[in-house]
Amino acid sequence: MADASLPSPDTLPGTIRLNVAGMTCASCTGRVERVLKARPGVISASANLATRRVHVNVLPGHETAEELAALVTSIGYEARADETNPEVDQAKEAAQLRQDTWIAAALTLPVFLVEMGGHLYPPLHHWIAASIGQQTSWVLQSVLVGLVLLGPGRRFYGRGLSALRHGAPDMDSLVTVGTAAAYGYSLVATYAPGLLPATARAVYYEAAAVIVVLILLGRMLEARARGRTGEAIRHLSELRPETATVERDGTLLSVPSAAILPGDIVRLHPGERVAVDGEVLDGESHVDESMLTGEAAPVAKGPGDRVTGGTVNGTGALTFRATHVGAETVLARIIDMVEEAQGSKLPIQAQVDKVTRWFVPAVMALAALTVLAWLVFGPGLAEALVAGVSVLIIACPCAMGLATPTSIMVATGRAAELGVLFRRGEALQTLQGVDWIAFDKTGTLTEGRPALTDVLPAPGGEADETLALAAAVEGGSEHPLATAIRAGATARGLALPQVTGFRAIPGFGAEAQAMGARVLVGAARLMTRERIDLSGLAVDADRLAAQGRTPVFVAQAGRLVGLLAIADPVRAETAEALSRLRDLGCKIAMITGDARAVAQAVGGPLGIERIEAEVLPGGKVEALRALGGRVAFVGDGINDAPALAAADVGIAIGTGTDVAIGAAEVVLISGDPRGVATALELSERTMANIRQNLAWAFGYNAALIPVAAGALVPFGGPQLSPMLAAAAMGISSVFVVTNALRLRRAGRKPA
Repeated sequence: MADASLPSPDTLPGTIRLNVAGMTCASCTGRVERVLKARPGVISASANLATRRVHVNVLPGHETAEELAALVTSIGYEARADETNPEVDQAKEAAQLRQDTWIAAALTLPVFLVEMGGHLYPPLHHWIAASIGQQTSWVLQSVLVGLVLLGPGRRFYGRGLSALRHGAPDMDSLVTVGTAAAYGYSLVATYAPGLLPATARAVYYEAAAVIVVLILLGRMLEARARGRTGEAIRHLSELRPETATVERDGTLLSVPSAAILPGDIVRLHPGERVAVDGEVLDGESHVDESMLTGEAAPVAKGPGDRVTGGTVNGTGALTFRATHVGAETVLARIIDMVEEAQGSKLPIQAQVDKVTRWFVPAVMALAALTVLAWLVFGPGLAEALVAGVSVLIIACPCAMGLATPTSIMVATGRAAELGVLFRRGEALQTLQGVDWIAFDKTGTLTEGRPALTDVLPAPGGEADETLALAAAVEGGSEHPLATAIRAGATARGLALPQVTGFRAIPGFGAEAQAMGARVLVGAARLMTRERIDLSGLAVDADRLAAQGRTPVFVAQAGRLVGLLAIADPVRAETAEALSRLRDLGCKIAMITGDARAVAQAVGGPLGIERIEAEVLPGGKVEALRALGGRVAFVGDGINDAPALAAADVGIAIGTGTDVAIGAAEVVLISGDPRGVATALELSERTMANIRQNLAWAFGYNAALIPVAAGALVPFGGPQLSPMLAAAAMGISSVFVVTNALRLRRAGRKPA
């Protein structure tokens, strides 16, 4: 019978990704999200201004990527299913912006020189009046500026008018209304001057055209800077070589990396990049894995070792069997994780979205009030128009929309270069406020490769028999301690008895049937639960535990037969990692299932403030809650998955199990515990960067909107022209992106 608590596969959400060109501000992303969320089959939608991507969670069978792309296109954007590299689209967009900017500038230059040159150099104005005349000059200007608005400026009008029709004005709407007002007023002054008072007959063609040129220039510079935010992803994508040498039917062939199949035998020559993930069959070499793990030192590889696609072989030749190819390789999964994090929204972005949703309508209302105030209290219609257009142009919320996603994009890319994967972007905000960093012990603070150190039989027993019995039972377990026991038996060349009915007992040990009796292998608590008398070896167990060795008891047919001791050395990097975390203001805890004496032997010298030992897998969640405050948990095993999921931030050691990695928000690719401090440092730097961006974006609007409206004029101050407003708006967006790019230098690579 099916478990009613489990969701039906038909109700599980799927993810559709769309590439959307034309989103230029926070209002654009909000509009796209609202249109998509209105569809009955859409659960959620998240638009990212920095990546120009939209992630849509849908119910299976309700929506297709093509339908959603058509819906977004219908409201004025260019959307399509995410089947191509979005960087190609962004490159095309940047090229089109560059072309439009140059065309608009060439058409605007004569208009600008005639109008502004006449103000700066009066003889020029007199020469134009005496030669072609003012009216002819205005007519020619109307034609040139009309070409600017209908050509390069058409991009604003299409989306801007569509947004106005749908009652959701955005940045393009502000530009549309502002330039149309300036151009329309000038057309009336040129072709129907009788409709205006004699004192108000002036043209603002140059303002409308220069606004378009400056905004296009700002977007071009922004696109160029934004392109640099994706460098980490591009570098990762370029790590996989185009071809590889594969042995098939006894023949060596050069095949595309994408054509390698699982099980193929791949020859790796000195200096070549590894094409796919695999297991070394023959040869010895050192492989540079720094581009994936951040580790500077090359790693020795030999038969049985794993190699990872994208890494660089040293001076030796290797032959390996392909185990994971295509989307299943570590490199492909890393790229997917980083892109997923870059497309996510931080909680702080939700507050920004609430503001920007009403920001543009409020600006349009403020512009209308500005015009009205100038008409009532000012000198006339022309000045009122200038003030209103300036308010519309300077208030474009480009910087607001870019403030958060650009920082996320740069930070997650930089983190990947340092061997830290933020699987969920939200962790960037959550991690910077943690109070406690709680570590599992085995494989996290320690090497995770425990070795058998002692075999003590019970009185009257044999050491080899005890070890052989334990190794036979542990043959069905993947636990690191079980691996150490089997390796110890192999090293002694012991023959193992046959076992049946193996069963793992999480948090306790394992059991099986061997030699006609039930055999138990595990911690003291397993023996206590099964009423096994430990008195014969209890003193030895305490002595070994005090030395930092894990005691493992072996019992057969209800009787204790021996004691094994396993040691797992502390990582060389652990002390430095904990010191860095304390410098960042974090308290350290260790939560482990090991015996209390073993836990104290490891945690005491490291100065760990709180040690919770003999904790069962389910008890780790309770131990985390007991710490209080915001907690991050670092672990690597299947037993750690519940704690990783329950913590405020779960940090998985990348060398651990897929289950642990799947439950975590952050993954340390190399397994180096110093990566925890690196992740925390990046989190703090990123949030500080976002706060700087938001302070600039909101402060810029708060300071300059009143100036554009003419608040300083009554006090003898200047009135901001629409051209200067357009320049200031572009500069603000470029500032935000450039500030985010500083995060490319954040963090420290492991020594």
